[in-house]
Amino acid sequence: MKMPAEVIREGELEKRSDSLFQLWKKKLVVLTKDSLSLFPDGHKRAKGKELGFGSILKVDCVERTGKYIYFTIVTKDRKEIDFRCPDQSCWNASITMALIDFQNKRAIQDFKSRQEMEQAAGTQERRLARAP
Repeated sequence: MKMPAEVIREGELEKRSDSLFQLWKKKLVVLTKDSLSLFPDGHKRAKGKELGFGSILKVDCVERTGKYIYFTIVTKDRKEIDFRCPDQSCWNASITMALIDFQNKRAIQDFKSRQEMEQAAGTQERRLARAP
């Protein structure tokens, strides 16, 4: 069973719909160290959509108007998801910082894995070189 992740931030965010009219719909959003979860109608009871940071490329297109900050989350398959939040809420910054932290941790893990594989390969080569 998967343990629930520690919540960094929870609150309301508006997402632009994919429909013809592209209406803004309010979502309950839960930001953790690994993902951004979106719940319709403001309740966690409903089935939510989870955007894992492993599938997110970047947070892009930040634009500020008098009332809102608009930003886009770009996924690795180049899908763009548009959001807006009240000017002072800084959701875009919270999501960006969590994404950067996730990407940094993954890069460190990848580097350590490569080092371990290289060390293991080097040890194997030394054993083979000593063999009669």
